[in-house]
Amino acid sequence: MDEAIRKAGVLIEALSWIRRFRDRYVVIKMGGSVLEEPEAVKQFLTDVLFMETVGMRPILIHGGGKDISRAMEQAGIQPVWVQGRRYTDEATLDIAARVLAEDICGRLVNELNRQGGQATGLSYLSENVLFGRRLSLKSETGEELDLGWVGEVDRIDRSVLDRVTSARTIPVLPCIALDDSGHRLNVNGDTAAAAVARLLKAEKLVFVSDVPGIFLDRNDPASLVRHLDSPRCRELIRTGVISAGMVPKVEAALEALEAGVGKIHIVDGRMPHSVLLEIYSDTGIGTEIVR
Repeated sequence: MDEAIRKAGVLIEALSWIRRFRDRYVVIKMGGSVLEEPEAVKQFLTDVLFMETVGMRPILIHGGGKDISRAMEQAGIQPVWVQGRRYTDEATLDIAARVLAEDICGRLVNELNRQGGQATGLSYLSENVLFGRRLSLKSETGEELDLGWVGEVDRIDRSVLDRVTSARTIPVLPCIALDDSGHRLNVNGDTAAAAVARLLKAEKLVFVSDVPGIFLDRNDPASLVRHLDSPRCRELIRTGVISAGMVPKVEAALEALEAGVGKIHIVDGRMPHSVLLEIYSDTGIGTEIVR
């Protein structure tokens, strides 16, 4: 009986959050080594299905860098990196598009449907939602860098997302966009998710990866920061506390906040039900970023 009462208390704690977020968009980006762990993926997708069941409108965006690298190795193609981004020629683009839009997206959709939900993949293979332009970067000397077919999302087809989520179906989006001529672009998953959240003015943007959040000292687990605001984040970037691959993720998150997204969350997808604990409890377990 005590255990049953405890469970009821958990549901009551979640009730106010469930009512508050009903019919609101939440954009969730899944990446990192979490995609390499089948059980973690299943538990994470259960969380996404729960969110849809209690009335939210989750949109799942995924990467798949390790799968792409393995497929390139099998094809005998050596990856080339430019400022942390994969140089994407036509051969690399074909592999990335197949791995993301067919293999990984298909697996995620199938697992959501297997668990009793309704999910559909939205990409250039079906109904495309992400549109963009080729990404332009400069070197330290100001020279234009050639990234190949690497892009950034600058617009979405919101009508498709509205229609699909209104039918209580979970959209699953691989991070491949189309440019104005219909050519595919390889897009960074974090920036793609931030762009979708920004353009939707989503209630939340959640980054699910293999890190628990932002640490003041990466060697000290106790230094995990639960709550940050935008000015503090920019200060941590300036001083190098936020560094390496976390920088573009946080910068994209800050742009989304400025555009009207309610809150950003960074959670560890390897922890069971981390997304639910972060969104539907009073304490949370990752790092939240607010304006």
